[in-house]
Amino acid sequence: MILDQIRAEQLQMPKAERFRLNDLLSKLELKRATYYDERKRISNKFDKYHEVKRQMMIIAQKYSMRNRFTAGYRRIQVELERLGIHLAGDTVRRLMRDLDIQVTIYNRHQNRKYSSYRGTVGHLAPNRLHQNFCATKPYQVCHTDVSQVRLANQTWAYLSVMTDEASKEVLACQISLHPNSDLITRTVDELIRNLPDHACPLIHSDQGWQYQLPYYTQRLANHHFVQSMSRKGHCLDNAPVESFFHILKTELLDGLPLFEDITAFQMMVQDYIHFFNYERVSLKTKGMTPVEYRNHAMTA
Repeated sequence: MILDQIRAEQLQMPKAERFRLNDLLSKLELKRATYYDERKRISNKFDKYHEVKRQMMIIAQKYSMRNRFTAGYRRIQVELERLGIHLAGDTVRRLMRDLDIQVTIYNRHQNRKYSSYRGTVGHLAPNRLHQNFCATKPYQVCHTDVSQVRLANQTWAYLSVMTDEASKEVLACQISLHPNSDLITRTVDELIRNLPDHACPLIHSDQGWQYQLPYYTQRLANHHFVQSMSRKGHCLDNAPVESFFHILKTELLDGLPLFEDITAFQMMVQDYIHFFNYERVSLKTKGMTPVEYRNHAMTA
């Protein structure tokens, strides 16, 4: 507005020589209410959160899985903090509503839980953790389990993983159409390849039949790994890996069409594991990704 330009110029003049606002309004035959209404309209056109919203949209797209948003306000808030943008949680939620980037994932457990328990068919290891999940250094404790996912062709895919208790990093992941010894062996082999030299973690599992048989227990012993098992029927004894499966299924599977076949499922899970390890920040790892936490903890 020309009136604002005049007032800005007057601020550079001695105070005694300045015109009062009422005098300027009278000279321009402009009503006071009209002046303030126009100023409000102009100020509303300026969005002080424009750059913040742009960054939030980039973050939301980063966490987009299968064309839906999966990042809640806490994760977006952490990512903004990493960029040096400090906002209250309520502000982040409001801006997410403005951008329409709220989480759109479901939380339905449509996949039947897989159980490999067949009684005592081999060696049962003691429960060495007792739900005391306090590891802070990587490669001290690993959790393993098998879960299943139904495919569009009505077959099941079985997912076997090894996760690090401290960093939450997925250290091994194998997929098969059969929950057999080969699946478990390949998982252990991948873990061994990804462990640094001289690492001898405790390996905790449930009492699944695969984890009781000599081929598995001997392989752990050959590498000086310590074996531990949950109590029968106590899924919380292996909560860290159960938590990972919940996150994966919620963000990648629930409420969406089934994967056509195991090849499509494998490709998507491989991409997700890379994203989970290298890009997905977590409050449990102090706002870092699993790999960032691992690198930080190993050099601390």
